[in-house]
Amino acid sequence: MLSRQMQNAYGRSALETEVSVASPHKLILMLYDGALQAIRMAKIPMQEKRYADKGKLISKSIAIIDDGLRASLNTEVGGELAQNLDALYEYCSQRLLQANLKNDVALLDEVEALLIELREAWAGIQPGAATPQAPAAPASTPGRGPMSYGEA
Repeated sequence: MLSRQMQNAYGRSALETEVSVASPHKLILMLYDGALQAIRMAKIPMQEKRYADKGKLISKSIAIIDDGLRASLNTEVGGELAQNLDALYEYCSQRLLQANLKNDVALLDEVEALLIELREAWAGIQPGAATPQAPAAPASTPGRGPMSYGEA
C-alpha cells in the first residue's frame, strides 16, 4: 500500500513539474491527453458495471473539457473559430454526460474521436514558427524589406 502511495505522489509531483515548465501550447496538448486518458479509462469500469469508478472518470474528462479547454478559449480574440470550438466542447461534455447516464461506450468513442482530431490539429500547430512573409521589396525601394503580417 505504501508503494502505491509513493507512486501516486511521484506521479503528481512529475505532473506538477511538467505543467510548471510547459508552454501554453503544450498545456493545451496536456489537457487533450488528460481528457482522452480519462475517457479511455472510463470504458473499463463501464463495461464491468463499476458505476462509481466510471462516473469519476467521466466527470474528470468533463471537468478537463469545461474547466480547461473551454475556459482557455478567448472568443473576443479567437472570433468564430473560438466560438465553434466552444460549441464543440459543450457538445462533447453533453455527450459524455449522456454516456455516463446511459452507460453507452459508443458515446465515449464518439467524443474520443472528436478530441483525437482536435488534438492532432492542435499538435500540428508549430508555436513560434515564423509568420508567412511577403516577398522582399525591389531593391529600388529603400528601407523596405520583408513584411510580416504584423507590419502590414
